[in-house]
Amino acid sequence: MNKNIFFQKKPLKMICLGFSSGLPILLVFSTLSVWLVKAGINRSTVTLFSWAGFAYAFKYLWSPLVDNYKLPFLKELGHRRSWLLLSQLLIILALILTAFTDPKDNLFFTALFITMLAFFSATQDILVDAFRIESVPQSLQGPMSSMYIAGYRIAMLVAGAGSLWLASLFGNEIYDQNVWKKVYLIMSFFMLIGVSATLISEEPKLNRKFKSDNHLKFLLSIFVSVIGFIFIYSIIENPFGKEKILLSFLFSVLRLIICFIFSFSIIFLLILIKFTPKNKISESYLGPILNFLKRYGKFAFLVLLLISLYRIADIVMGVMANIFYLEKGYKISDIATFSKFFGVFATILGGFIGGYCSYKFGTMKSLFFGALIAASSNLLFAWLALSPISINFLIAVITADNISSGFAGAAFVIYLSGLTSIKFTATQYALFSSIMLFIPKLVAGYAGGWVDVMGYPYFFSLTAFMGLPVLILIIWISKVAPIKN
Repeated sequence: MNKNIFFQKKPLKMICLGFSSGLPILLVFSTLSVWLVKAGINRSTVTLFSWAGFAYAFKYLWSPLVDNYKLPFLKELGHRRSWLLLSQLLIILALILTAFTDPKDNLFFTALFITMLAFFSATQDILVDAFRIESVPQSLQGPMSSMYIAGYRIAMLVAGAGSLWLASLFGNEIYDQNVWKKVYLIMSFFMLIGVSATLISEEPKLNRKFKSDNHLKFLLSIFVSVIGFIFIYSIIENPFGKEKILLSFLFSVLRLIICFIFSFSIIFLLILIKFTPKNKISESYLGPILNFLKRYGKFAFLVLLLISLYRIADIVMGVMANIFYLEKGYKISDIATFSKFFGVFATILGGFIGGYCSYKFGTMKSLFFGALIAASSNLLFAWLALSPISINFLIAVITADNISSGFAGAAFVIYLSGLTSIKFTATQYALFSSIMLFIPKLVAGYAGGWVDVMGYPYFFSLTAFMGLPVLILIIWISKVAPIKN
């Protein structure tokens, strides 16, 4: 591998696109959680906002649109870049709309615009992942993934530490909505970095065939099915209170299943009345799935199970991190400096180490070690919960956690890239990343309720033990289902 690969044009542009992907996510989750806590929203409600992340978990539903259909405008940019630019402009719009809401007075509009932001951000992720995978061969995915993660983490520094520093600077140790309006408007400005990278990048050189017939009908069909999903989800209320966490969780799973059945029933009905072309649905959704099943056969389920559980330990723990810091007694400025600033550099370091180890020692070995240290680092939070307030303790725990998270994240991105067929790049990668987030985000929504019942030390210990099945799966899969390109 050329040592200068990191300084070539494509990897350097990938830093900017990684920045564009990483900027919105903390504004949907981490920074938002601080805003909500300061606005007086209770802990269990704050963690339920993590369900905005279902936009990332369900992005497979609309990934065929960006994979198979050209936009009727921005044609001169090419297929990938036109979609990418559109998603970035919509992210900017959603950030501006969010900035003018006040969760203390009307939580609904904050939730609505944050959900829009997550949806457009997830769409951008589909495009950036496909752009990265299609731009270089598999042998160079390690360096490209590392540069992507570096840009992603730098953006998290800006959206995490930067936004909290701004909030602290503007005087938000005491709640003031105008402070957060300024913060989110400034963050929308930083999205121009991604817009610029899209405009100066080159379209991946692939011979992709597009069919022009019935595009509008297909788009309308998917749109109606998604609206149907959201409608059914909104009218089915959970009858179990916060004290019945397990029953509430199981009911939420059932509600999601009902929504999926309803959504697919809409598609089926539209096919029956011959509004939606059956062949397009088959090509867009079944094609990528059948391709994956054909390559991995009877071991496909094991691979999908690994994908669905790999990040569960750090995602479930992560939704409580900022709330824990605030309730422990740390200031917003402390969180910004040590968790969101120095922590990001630790994550970038971990990402580079993970990318190098995947290249040097193989993907599966790095995947195993990443899962081990990511889960183990949660035990440090259990220790921190029992310890007196100490900036030194905070720095030590955050550094260890972020290095391990960066390592695991880089190894996992490389693994998912290796699973993806070049024939269905965006759709398959979106499917894998959707599966990766679904179970962790579903569980994470109840993290606040769990802490109410068991306290922080037991909660963090429980999230660490969630990583044990992942280690067993990696050992098993490495023997029976190696990566097949």
